[in-house]
Amino acid sequence: RTRRPRRDCFGELIQMDASIHDWLEGRGEELVLITMIDDARSYLMARFYSEGTGLTHMELLSRWLRRHGRPLALYTDRHSIFEPRDKEGVLTENLTQFGRALGELQIDLIRAHSPQAKGRVERSFNTSQDRWVKELRLAKAKTEQEANEVLQRLLPAHNRKFAKAAKQQTDAHRPLGPRHDLAAILSVQEQRVVANDYTVRFENRIYQVDKPIYPGLRQGRVVIELRLGGAMALRFCDKYLKYHEGSARGGALVGGGAPPRPHGKRQ
Repeated sequence: RTRRPRRDCFGELIQMDASIHDWLEGRGEELVLITMIDDARSYLMARFYSEGTGLTHMELLSRWLRRHGRPLALYTDRHSIFEPRDKEGVLTENLTQFGRALGELQIDLIRAHSPQAKGRVERSFNTSQDRWVKELRLAKAKTEQEANEVLQRLLPAHNRKFAKAAKQQTDAHRPLGPRHDLAAILSVQEQRVVANDYTVRFENRIYQVDKPIYPGLRQGRVVIELRLGGAMALRFCDKYLKYHEGSARGGALVGGGAPPRPHGKRQ
């Protein structure tokens, strides 16, 4: 193997990965560290999460996008968050939720064939599992919030020490435009058919669509967006629908919230 040379510009390629580790040394909840690191500069952004899901990866991506703009490409492993699979293997014609979001943002997704190919982000975990665990211990961090408070104090000094100047000063990031609705793009999206009584069934719940009712809505398909932070939105074409949750007998219960979703840790 030969070490791959760095890219030339900041924002040309961002490596992304997650590390499952005993970050709090048994003091509190289990945490996953998700990290994004620029290939040209080794500039790093990271955050602790209680689980490594598509949505938590999207949450960190949203922080990068709002601070720096859209990179040209993201370099990841072949976890099911990034590469769709079934029992038969890889589904080459399909996209994961994360892959769909990158497509809408016009960010290329490159999936590595080995951990060594993502050497920069892998080596950053060697550093963080040594130094940051000690800092978390000194701070007596026990929760996700406390761990992130410590991490946000450490990151500026880490980047001052380890980040490098890119070969070229050009920033390859592209700005977010008016059509880049991050709340909608960085969500888990499912399609459902609207029943004749203008209800939508989703995860054993019934949602009643409120007025205004648009032509073609009955028996039409709506997109359900489960967004960061837990909100849920119903979209029909380019219009967002008002709705409330109803019981099987039609009684109104509550409106606007997303149903609870099971989330497994990143393995």
